[in-house]
Amino acid sequence: MSEVLELLPRGLFVGGEWGPAEGGATFEVTNPATGEVVATVADGSPADGDRALAAAHAAQAGWARVAPRERSEMLRRAYELLVERTDEFAELITLEMGKTLAEARGEVAYGAEFFRWFAEEAVRVHGRYATAPSGPTRLVTMKAPVGPTLMITPWNFPLAMGTRKIGPAIAAGCTMVVKPAHETPLTTLALAALLEEVGVPVGVLNVVTTTHSGEVCEPLIRDPRLRKLTFTGSTAVGKKLVEQSATQLLRVSMELGGNAPFLVFGDADVAAAVDGAMLAKMRNIGEACTAANRFLVHVDVAEEFSAALAERMSTLELGDGLADGTDVGPLITEKARDGVHALVSDALGSGARALTGGTVPEGPGWFYSPTVLVDVPAGARVLTEEIFGPVAPVATFSTEEEAVALANATEYGLVAYVYTNDNSRVIRLSEALEFGMVGINTGIVSNPAAPFGGVKHSGYGREGGFEGIEEYLETKYVGMAVSPPAG
Repeated sequence: MSEVLELLPRGLFVGGEWGPAEGGATFEVTNPATGEVVATVADGSPADGDRALAAAHAAQAGWARVAPRERSEMLRRAYELLVERTDEFAELITLEMGKTLAEARGEVAYGAEFFRWFAEEAVRVHGRYATAPSGPTRLVTMKAPVGPTLMITPWNFPLAMGTRKIGPAIAAGCTMVVKPAHETPLTTLALAALLEEVGVPVGVLNVVTTTHSGEVCEPLIRDPRLRKLTFTGSTAVGKKLVEQSATQLLRVSMELGGNAPFLVFGDADVAAAVDGAMLAKMRNIGEACTAANRFLVHVDVAEEFSAALAERMSTLELGDGLADGTDVGPLITEKARDGVHALVSDALGSGARALTGGTVPEGPGWFYSPTVLVDVPAGARVLTEEIFGPVAPVATFSTEEEAVALANATEYGLVAYVYTNDNSRVIRLSEALEFGMVGINTGIVSNPAAPFGGVKHSGYGREGGFEGIEEYLETKYVGMAVSPPAG
């Protein structure tokens, strides 16, 4: 067992204390590259969830009164410790999620930046003062923390999706109950221990690891002590959570599924587009809501682009993310791997061709060969469903209007990517594409200083940027009558 695992807490973190779940229940965490058990952690119950919410509720009033500068300094110290412990956190991420150590280090760097960004935003929460148009009244607005927040985080970025939610909550003065994905609880437990170390007060941050997500979370969502829900995950689960949140009219942030188009126009630099495609498709093994899902390429450059992309994909080395030389780790579970293969098989059965990949490697582990598909028919599931794996289906278009229509022909609206050297087209497409984010001549759009989020069935609310802290703040208006001076 690695030293990182030996030092890791395995219990629930509730009210500033580490302890077992109700009845001592536990569950195992496995390495998707080997199938081996790497840790056993507490399996929280609804009663444990209730204890966590009670602790968050009890701490809320005092936490809201803590000076912004003090909250800012906690986040700054947390940022510095995360950077200092990059290798330890990267190892945890790779062990429980599967991505390579290089990518895991990248996630730590990205995730830490949310703490640095919101450390700076904590002291910049502003209200305003104005004179009413009629004269005798003064209009004052102020910001207040929303209150206790339930954070449900996914397995694909176990650190960054936590810091992206925890950072603004600490900056705004909100207490938290964090429910990490049961596939990847270890990184969240390590993050909670780090935040305890930097002085986050008792009850402000509570972590409940569990394999009974619905049973634990639904009572909390319907509880009047909770005031906000933030979720990153599938659209299907997000819709259920939104329905539950209506009981208490919670403030809700939903970062849901995607079906990102990657548009390559005839005037694009094809080599640069292939570089961008590798980033947009293969970041996190393709297991990202921002992953390029559909490659829509102008007919004039489609063959060149597809061949170059297939050549790059075919050279990637599959293996355990902890091993030197590995380019692509395993998918998170056998079910996930089989789902990706089913989409590829459907496309091949409908007339598509695989330029590379399309096969399931022998085990152990849940690996899938990097795949490029061409001649993909319009009705293939691989073009309409989120792939969440290393598969790049290529379809073609002839005109800009056709490209926009194909790109927008989805219920999702998280991110779109565009490669073109026509500046006027950049403006037209930025306005016409129905997505919350658009990347121009780049394969990565995520940035802690930018508002991350989608439209349509990709959810609502924004994380990061100046907008991110607003999700955790309420606006209060005070009207003040001003009398004329006596005499």
